[in-house]
Amino acid sequence: MNYFRTAMLLAGLTALFMGVGYLIGGASGAMIALVIAAATNLFTYWNSDRMVLSMYGAHEVDRSTAPELVGLVAELAGRAGLPMPRVFLMDEAQPNAFATGRNPENAAVAVTTGLMHQLSREELAGVIAHELAHIKHHDTLLMTITATIAGAISMLAQFGMFFGGHRDNNNGPGIVGSILMMILAPLGAMLVQMAISRTREYAADNLGARIVGQPMWLASALVKIEGAAHQVPNFEAERNPATAHMFIINPLSGHGVDNLFATHPSTQNRIAALQQLAAELGAQAAPSVGANENYPPASPWGRSSSRGPSRGPSRGPWG
Repeated sequence: MNYFRTAMLLAGLTALFMGVGYLIGGASGAMIALVIAAATNLFTYWNSDRMVLSMYGAHEVDRSTAPELVGLVAELAGRAGLPMPRVFLMDEAQPNAFATGRNPENAAVAVTTGLMHQLSREELAGVIAHELAHIKHHDTLLMTITATIAGAISMLAQFGMFFGGHRDNNNGPGIVGSILMMILAPLGAMLVQMAISRTREYAADNLGARIVGQPMWLASALVKIEGAAHQVPNFEAERNPATAHMFIINPLSGHGVDNLFATHPSTQNRIAALQQLAAELGAQAAPSVGANENYPPASPWGRSSSRGPSRGPSRGPWG
């Protein structure tokens, strides 16, 4: 059902894009708009990963520079049946992470230094498994395409404002219609893009929790990351809000409930879904999900990063 909803939303986005092109230039305008979108998507298909990693100043790490992190990614990639992705580190205080790449063979996982410092090993495993789930579902390519089409719709709508729509017949929108198109078309594209993003986040939470084997590890990480997103600004994300949907938690601001303008589902709803999955899998769920709690105490790789409840929250094995 998630794949069907995503396909329908993507089809709606494409139809909206061609509709704006038709209003501007008739049938030929719709075809030209489609060609432009195809060319733009082709460019982003090959270059989107390098563009976004460069945007956030991410640098690649390996087993010699970040052995714990790279080893954890390698273990989880093996569990997920994925090729080993490239691993990048962003010098950013806000704990967050995203995945990028056109396919699983050319994928990358990027995490912030804040994520490594504030999460336990178990919580970090949950976050990385979530990002690997995006890669396995090919969400990284899907989100690039939707962002590109949404951006093209906004560009075309503004272009149509200057030309007043298709004037070869009496069906053009005119000045008033052009103003409405300029406002409503980008808004509609944004709503569809966000709906696709929210659908894929739930799917990635589910698969990521199955990869790591403990849904509550991811639930605990989500609470910590969302709490920090309210307190620690991500200035690069603020300058590039179109990339906010890529992160595991919105780096711009948090939302208490799902709404039309949220790039992510509410954290409470995501945790509720993970708790239900934990019950289905027979996993041991913690009595509560709190930003200062770590659970369970041991990881499935034979070591624990938790210091135990009596010694306060763990900062993780990274520093």
